[in-house]
Amino acid sequence: MRSPSKKALTFSALVALPAIVLLAVIFAAVAGWIPGVNVPWGQLLGASTDRETVSAKLQVAPGYRVGLFSSDVPNARFMAVTRNGDLLVSQPKLGQVSLLRADRDGDGATDEQRVLIDGLQRPHGLALYEDWLYIAESNAVGRVPFDHSDGRLAGRYQRIVTGLGDDGNHWTKTIGLGPDGWIYLSSGSTCNVCIEEDPRRASIMRFRPDGSDFEIYASGLRNSVGFDWSPGDGALYATDNGRDWLGNDFPPCELNRIEQGGFYGWPYANGQRVPDPDFGEGKGAAIQSKIARSIPPVFEFRAHNAPLGMRFLRSPEQSVHYRDAALVALHGSWNRDTKDGYKVISLHWDDRGRIRAGDFLWGFLADDRETVHGRPVDIAEDARGNIYVSDDYAGAIYRVQPGHGSAGAGGPAGADGEIAPRPRISAPKKPLAIDTNAARQGAQIFERRDCARCHRQQLPLVNLSEKYTLKQLADYFDTPTPPMPNYGFSNSQKRALAHFLMERELQARGSDPQTRDYLQ
Repeated sequence: MRSPSKKALTFSALVALPAIVLLAVIFAAVAGWIPGVNVPWGQLLGASTDRETVSAKLQVAPGYRVGLFSSDVPNARFMAVTRNGDLLVSQPKLGQVSLLRADRDGDGATDEQRVLIDGLQRPHGLALYEDWLYIAESNAVGRVPFDHSDGRLAGRYQRIVTGLGDDGNHWTKTIGLGPDGWIYLSSGSTCNVCIEEDPRRASIMRFRPDGSDFEIYASGLRNSVGFDWSPGDGALYATDNGRDWLGNDFPPCELNRIEQGGFYGWPYANGQRVPDPDFGEGKGAAIQSKIARSIPPVFEFRAHNAPLGMRFLRSPEQSVHYRDAALVALHGSWNRDTKDGYKVISLHWDDRGRIRAGDFLWGFLADDRETVHGRPVDIAEDARGNIYVSDDYAGAIYRVQPGHGSAGAGGPAGADGEIAPRPRISAPKKPLAIDTNAARQGAQIFERRDCARCHRQQLPLVNLSEKYTLKQLADYFDTPTPPMPNYGFSNSQKRALAHFLMERELQARGSDPQTRDYLQ
């Protein structure tokens, strides 16, 4: 029998040595022998949760109750709520987006869960605009026609922004629809701290809904995973994760008020323009000028808390104390001797713009500061005031509702003290302000294009006023759902057609059977 050659033994040693070193590092970290490292290992090894754990461990702010909406969403990251109240959740490591049906049977859990689209490159951010679902993959942004009524795709997925860098540490991309009609996109840095070669990294960008006019909006943002627009002043706010390996308590993570063209300091400065020891301290006049001109954060989170998703609460169903507040998911630390974060906090603005923070949903980190039950990632809110929180540690979605007691309660109060959700309260809809002259022009367009040929038989036009405002319906004609072609209508033509269709719908609900037949 031939003995192994010297070359083979050398190769085996080279392969085995890194594995041994890695195992030794992991063991040392678990044992607490490496200062500044305290990793939630369930993230790597796999973790789960159940209703009993949620009931026993999680606590929520007064006036709310929390329950487990789904325990089977591995690597649950960012979310979006459809017009029908269903929930979309990205799962980057699985390359898919899942749809979770709203809880219509009142048992506290999703009524149905299924994969909506898969085969994607680490999808993360999600946004719904008109009848499109936008998905931010790690290297591109794509969109696909989406039917809100039945939660199904209505066409082909197409990438409209490509060539985005996804190498290095912070590959996730997050998107959101701004009040100005642009799609905003954040991209993290490739590293802990470095000078980026690609100016699109460590930035927030934006583009038109069709992917055109792509531009960098703000820079110097190390990893702004979450962002949203304030319903109070309309400003864009974004979380930002501070760098590692500068001790337990520095630098702070940040909340920034994002301005177009703004530079926010990274990698030259941290927090309130404190020069970075690697790229700021002792550097030349040009770097010092960059630091002096950088925009400091409007609020500082504790170091290494890793703020990710944020959402301003807008539903009138929310408690008066939380309406217009922002919820922020603190994913939790790993680069600290003692774990910190692992909760959802609320941010409240006073009349002078000062920000106060408080705990909103906590208990993901046990009192021993070591045991981890979950890691919050993102927050979504529906029109009824349901607040959803994703957890990529336990692969779960939690639902927080206005009211007291257990969120799984259905029906009236029972012996266990559970109460039913309070009925939905909403203001009456404002009547549509139909422009009759515009409606007459729209009728001519409808007739010239022979629109009735399809819409009378195959695609009846019903309940438009429940789905759209006049402006939303007019904007719809820019990106219509197939098989409707894009006719390239001017703004006045789109407005005229919207007013015509809404007027006809209102008339169809009256006593004129001829008009009702014409619309349907």
